[in-house]
Parts: sequence; structure tokens; C-alpha cells
Amino acid sequence: MGDLLYSGKVKQVWSTDNPDIIEFRYTDQISVFDQIIPSLIPRKGESLNRSSCHWFDLVKKAGICDTHIVEMNAPDRVLARRFDVIREPGAISKDAENVFVPLEVICRHYLAGTAWRRYQRGEVSASDFGFEDQAILEEGIKLPKPFLEVSTKFEKFDRNLEREEALEISNLEPYELDRILDLVLKIDALIQDEVSKRGLIHVDGKKEFALGKNRDPVLIDSFGTLDEDRWWDAESYSNGQIVQLSKEAVRQHYIETGHHDSLHNARKVGNDEPEIPALPQNIIDSTAKLYYSMFERLTGLKF
Repeated sequence: MGDLLYSGKVKQVWSTDNPDIIEFRYTDQISVFDQIIPSLIPRKGESLNRSSCHWFDLVKKAGICDTHIVEMNAPDRVLARRFDVIREPGAISKDAENVFVPLEVICRHYLAGTAWRRYQRGEVSASDFGFEDQAILEEGIKLPKPFLEVSTKFEKFDRNLEREEALEISNLEPYELDRILDLVLKIDALIQDEVSKRGLIHVDGKKEFALGKNRDPVLIDSFGTLDEDRWWDAESYSNGQIVQLSKEAVRQHYIETGHHDSLHNARKVGNDEPEIPALPQNIIDSTAKLYYSMFERLTGLKF
């Protein structure tokens, strides 16, 4: 049966009879802004697991890199290789193998979501995204080239890191970090090539890695889903309209109701966070429909 090793915002990690294998169980929970919403989205876990396994399979077949996947053993569960987790910053030895990399890599292809909100607040400039210094940017604009960011994994909230701190926390050699960043670009190129066949734009997404034998990067966790990535309808975008096909629609609900502002302000001054309200039924229903319909658009398979 196994023991519960870790319970995250949307999935659980369980032990198995094999000490080198763990089981990921995807729940129907949904989270935004690092808060778990007190509402369940029917069959969301199945959509996430099957979508992610689809992408892992394509990455492996394309020969881009190794992955942690062993076998999808249920619609909402997957068996995966276990990696050592060292939470102390800088404590991973330079020759460690079979170890989790305590970084998250975000790759952005369009100005959207958190990046757009940071730009609006003046926290990042047009030149940071590869435009001329004085350029005035609009939401949804395609970036001149992919914009890579690295954030922390073991702090209460994700925090973007400068390259030097990312190297200190992970104890990676510069060439090892560069290798991981290059893999992210290759994976995203594969994703966009696939989803463009089904009228989608891959806006941005996150990836996580471990170091396997000989410290070769191993793609882990999950990716290419509505939770980790942002998607738009390509035809609508070509007509000047952004149609959100991701969890961004749920985020937008809490932005419009004012919860996001209250949460942002509380975190900024160190006050207690306001509890996130439940979703109205119509948004639960529309979100559930989005998750299963997008599984089919992302993969070309039936849900």
C-alpha cells in the first residue's frame, strides 16, 4: 500500500515496495498564488497525470533527456524513480548523483501572467525581456526570444534567483545549469511544435530536474499541463484576442474579486494571509470542462 511521504498543493507522493520507486497521486485540488482553493475540480488529477505522462513519453522518444517516469499505473497515478532530496542550500556535493535539483526553471515565450503583472508594477523593464529600453509593452506580446527564469524550491514562496544565487543554492557547476536551461528550450520547442498542430500556443511553463548517473539531468515532477503551463488559442490570438486555456482563468477570478490584491498586500507587509474563498459552481464546472477538453487538444487523445 505504501506510506504518504509528502502532500503538496495538488499531488501526493507515496512510497512503494521498491525503495527506489515512488508513486505520484494526483488529486482534484486546485491552487493559485500558493494557496489551495477549498473546491475540487472533478477528474482534474486524471487530466494532469495523463497530460504530463504524454509529454514525458514524447521527450524520451525524441532523445532530449532522461525522465523519472517508470509507468503510469492508474489514470491519476504514476510510478517514478526516487531521487534524494537535500533541502539545505548549497549542501549538495559537487559529485552527488541521484539527487533532486532544488531549482525550478520557468520559460516564457509571451508576456503574460506573473511576468505581465511584474512589468505593470515596474519590477521588470522592457529591456529585461529583450526589447529596446523605452519600448512600451502590451499584455500578450511575443517575446523576441525565450525568457528563462530560475526560482527557488524550498522556501515558503517561489522566489526568482539571479544566476549566482541559483548556482550557490544548487551547488551546480555553471555548465551544468546551462545544460539544464538548454534542455528546457529543447523541450519547449517540442511542445510548441506538437500543440501548434491543434491550434494552440504554448505561452510559458515550468520544469524541474534531478541529477542521475554521471550527473546527467533527469526531467522530473510534471509539466505540459494546465497547472504548470499557460496556453492560448492560436486563431484567436492571430485575430488580436487572448483566450486563456489554462489555470489563468481561475487566477483571474481571484484578481477580479480583489482576493489577489489583499493577498499580495498581506504578504508584502508580513500580515496573516486572507483565506482564499471557494469557487462558485459555474467556475468549477467550466474549469472541469476545460481540463478534460484541453487534455484532448494538448495530446490529440480522447479523455
